[in-house]
Amino acid sequence: MKKISITTRHKTELINITKEVTEAIIQSGITDGIATIATPHTTGAVFLFENLDPNLWRDLLKKLHEIIPNDGSYAHVGNNADAHLKSAIMGGSVTVIVENGKPLLGQWQGIYFGEFDGPRERSVYIKVL
Repeated sequence: MKKISITTRHKTELINITKEVTEAIIQSGITDGIATIATPHTTGAVFLFENLDPNLWRDLLKKLHEIIPNDGSYAHVGNNADAHLKSAIMGGSVTVIVENGKPLLGQWQGIYFGEFDGPRERSVYIKVL
């Protein structure tokens, strides 16, 4: 298993981790199988998303904010209920097929870490089987 560390700089942001996942797959020596990419944080997420247009990344963050505003009325005792809800919607892990030593992704797909309660130091784990 490989652990990568991510330093986020904003309250919410998307970070493309496809390169790091691909490197972990190569280092594993496994050429055909699956890779699971997961984060242990309940205010961050790991998911597949469009990897070309930064406007779409902004659209996603904007829409999540509209649906789940930072300053909404929540029963949660802390001040980050929105981050927990956004994380739950986006998901804490993703599994991808490994073929020929690389993640099998669509032409426009990338693997992303979503920060919803930053800035922080974050961890992502990659397990290749």
